[in-house]
Amino acid sequence: MNAMRRCVLGLLLAATVGGVGAADVLPGDSLYQLRLPLTDQRGTARALDATRGEVTVVTMFYASCPYMCPLIIDTLKLTEARLDEAKRAHLRVLMVSLDAVNDTPDRLMALAGKRKLDAARWTLARTDAAHVRELATALGIRYRDLGNGDFNHSSMLVLLDREGRVLARTETMGKVDAAFLAAVDGALASP
Repeated sequence: MNAMRRCVLGLLLAATVGGVGAADVLPGDSLYQLRLPLTDQRGTARALDATRGEVTVVTMFYASCPYMCPLIIDTLKLTEARLDEAKRAHLRVLMVSLDAVNDTPDRLMALAGKRKLDAARWTLARTDAAHVRELATALGIRYRDLGNGDFNHSSMLVLLDREGRVLARTETMGKVDAAFLAAVDGALASP
């Protein structure tokens, strides 16, 4: 993580932390300190740290994307397929929409069904535009709303440990990134 991104992440985390009990203390570099109001594909409100205690891959996308976002999903599926069944069962995937206006829970649910995503492990979620920007900044994902329902965006998978710290990133899409897979496998192997 470059120095600028660490600085921005630190400022974002410092601005959003508050009211935390001793048992809930997170590492200073945990993304779970971001207080993002998410709504998943079932219409259920959830926090970014809902997968705390689980190894999670986080990415950003939008449901109507015709090119790169389907490739992001395919890459995640390819990566999962290379894990043994026991490890795959413990990997969580969180995909947060860039499209705060159009990606309703119904639209996210339709996409999850169309792509046959395991609802027990895959969460598609939305938030408001300000929180989209906040999460994208923290993850290092660049995007621009083109104003016609499309977004120009970087494609990245971000691996979080059980406490929400970034372990690895990849921008390799369409095939398995061996180094990223090794990081996922290692994270799932450690307690």
